[in-house]
Amino acid sequence: MALSDIPAQLHDFYEIHEWRHASAVLIKDFPEEWAEICDVLSAFRLLKSRIVVPGGSKSLIAAAIDGPLTKLGWEEREFDTAIVVDGDTRQSPTHKVDCFKGKVGLEIEWNNKDPFYDRDLNNFRLLFELRALSVGVIVTRCDELQIIFNQLGKGKSYGNSTTHLSKLLPRLNGGGGGGCPVLAFGIRSALYIEDVPDNEIPTLIEEFKASQKSKWTTFGTTLKRYIDQSFLQKTAITEDEP
Repeated sequence: MALSDIPAQLHDFYEIHEWRHASAVLIKDFPEEWAEICDVLSAFRLLKSRIVVPGGSKSLIAAAIDGPLTKLGWEEREFDTAIVVDGDTRQSPTHKVDCFKGKVGLEIEWNNKDPFYDRDLNNFRLLFELRALSVGVIVTRCDELQIIFNQLGKGKSYGNSTTHLSKLLPRLNGGGGGGCPVLAFGIRSALYIEDVPDNEIPTLIEEFKASQKSKWTTFGTTLKRYIDQSFLQKTAITEDEP
């Protein structure tokens, strides 16, 4: 088993890297979870309409990945961990995992500060050592998308200190995940779709902000055309990007 066993379509859409034979672990030991990851990532598209609107507390792009996984039984998971020494119990909390199923953890890092990679890898390492997790997956974005962001006037929102693949790889290859197998997917520009024309972007943004202000109770016609209202309500976006 190797990266070459991953479906060709995923190689077309994502730049893929691994640590400690993560693809082999997933393909061989977790075929159901692996099939679901492949299906969701194959169906995902990077829509222009979701890049141009304010990102908020939870990106519409991240929600387009974890939403379908949730429907398949994946869940956000927090582990209650502690260290006991001579009867003295000390809490040793770990961070929540975005999506968890069958000892497979998946994190989505679309546009956080790059130290979040350290958090994710360390979390995978700790949970692996505690035998609560067998393999970790990180879905992030490739550096090549910066050209698209710049063209859309969103370049400042996706700066050098945010989560893109070139920031993850030194941490991954440097052993940030310890003994935990980790598979990383970088979203490539091949997934990008211009679903909204430039002349409709100002109206889309205006209606998005108005809907956000109404706590997702009102929706303009342009907004409804490009982003499903139930999807917006489920993502619970409450803040504009900086």
